[in-house]
Amino acid sequence: MSAHCQLTGRKPGFGKTVSHSHRRTPRRFDPNIQRKRYWLESEGRHIRLTLSAKGVKTVDTIGIEAAVARIRARGEKI
Repeated sequence: MSAHCQLTGRKPGFGKTVSHSHRRTPRRFDPNIQRKRYWLESEGRHIRLTLSAKGVKTVDTIGIEAAVARIRARGEKI
């Protein structure tokens, strides 16, 4: 599964892990990605979205219909 939120667009960040001796090694900061299933009333079907934790909260706030409209406005297929 790709570490990418379909709604907010959050992707992994990159940086360095710094040890006690101050050696730096590359690392990756992944967003908290979840697969959520929602009922889309307008189409009469379930959809499965890959969302970050912030994306799930956004869907709870604006509703699934508005969230799907935002995703489709960016040209992403659902």
